[in-house]
Amino acid sequence: MSSTSDPEVLVRVENVSKKFCRSLKKSLWYGVKDVAGAFNPFRRATPNSQPTTHNPQPTTLPPLRNDEFWAVRNVSFELRRGQCLGLIGHNGAGKSTLLKVLNGLIPPDTGRITMKGRVCALIELNAGFNPILTGRENIYNQAALLGFSKSETDGKFDRIVEFAEIGDFLDMPVQNYSSGMKVRLGFAVAAQMEPDVLIIDEVLAVGDVAFRFKCLNAIGELMKRAAVIFVTHTMPQVFRICNEVVVLDHGSVTCQTRHLADGVAVYLSLFKAGGSSVVGSGEARVTGLALGEGSEVAGLGETLKTTYGGGLRLRATLDVDPGLQDVRVQFLLWNAEMLPVLDILTEELCGCLVSNEGGAQVEVSALIPRMELNSGKYSLSVIVLNGDFTRMLCRHDNAGFVQIQAASASGAHVLAVAEWSAAPVKSQPTAKLS
Repeated sequence: MSSTSDPEVLVRVENVSKKFCRSLKKSLWYGVKDVAGAFNPFRRATPNSQPTTHNPQPTTLPPLRNDEFWAVRNVSFELRRGQCLGLIGHNGAGKSTLLKVLNGLIPPDTGRITMKGRVCALIELNAGFNPILTGRENIYNQAALLGFSKSETDGKFDRIVEFAEIGDFLDMPVQNYSSGMKVRLGFAVAAQMEPDVLIIDEVLAVGDVAFRFKCLNAIGELMKRAAVIFVTHTMPQVFRICNEVVVLDHGSVTCQTRHLADGVAVYLSLFKAGGSSVVGSGEARVTGLALGEGSEVAGLGETLKTTYGGGLRLRATLDVDPGLQDVRVQFLLWNAEMLPVLDILTEELCGCLVSNEGGAQVEVSALIPRMELNSGKYSLSVIVLNGDFTRMLCRHDNAGFVQIQAASASGAHVLAVAEWSAAPVKSQPTAKLS
């Protein structure tokens, strides 16, 4: 880490830990004991409560008492002006607890936090607003908390209202706002007041698409003069604005890297795909699956590991009711965020037509000569329709999985290899004035 004299370091977190107790009664009792111990003049100082060095190594934490657990454990990072840190992890990983510690809402049990300049936090949907006051009044309150005078707020007021797009409801109590309106107003105040440190906790998830784009663009502008800590479960937003990512798992840092794709891959690996799911009329059933060829074959519920650019063969065995003459079969790959990324169809952009001639079992196969999906784990759905597309006979989700390895560091789902060319542009001589 850099020295403390570096003026651009706005946030320094050193071996911060926070514990809680699952039992309310025990928590109150432990609190009484801790307060009494703090006033004991003969107690010995706890080494972990002392300031840490500026090259922090994980400290040895004090033992936990009965029913206690570490919500945040030995977290360290630095954030400079112009940087955005993506803080990601599963629900219960410790993200919100860490943000509350950073914002001063709760004290850490060990470690030290140094923050410089004005700090603005959007941690809850109401963004710290007083629900009884109007939007207009809350703008001035929020600005005052950030250290701005009334005259300074007057100069920014119109821009705040314009950004929030709630002009018709400005004089209505905030408690009557929708969650999206609260986020609009809270983010508008934060963006126009130009804080030195901005903390955002998943509040953009409730906004509409147009406003999310507007906020992401505003964050990009804020990063020119501020440091941003951004918590989200939406990985495309991480790739769009973050310079670094920290992955939390059960309170501990599992991954901390500037290679965003690596951090996102670690985050996605923490989630289990779950079992298979079958919906439809039941007139067709997937009884067998093979992904790959030769010795590298994965069956139903299994994962095939392959690399970018390799071929992929998919074979499904179906039991079809004898009364059905024709069925159409297609394959669909989903990413870890359950977004469809690859629909495998025929040249007519529909499912493969399979004739059920006298037998109750059919096999269908598809070959993709070159897989151009980015690194990640994809789940496979086998979809069976009747011949005229009017009825879904079976959709077998999570039938199998494809794990692709690629060297790309982007967040795109598809990687296209193009033929490139480049040449210097000859400058044209400028005409002389007579």
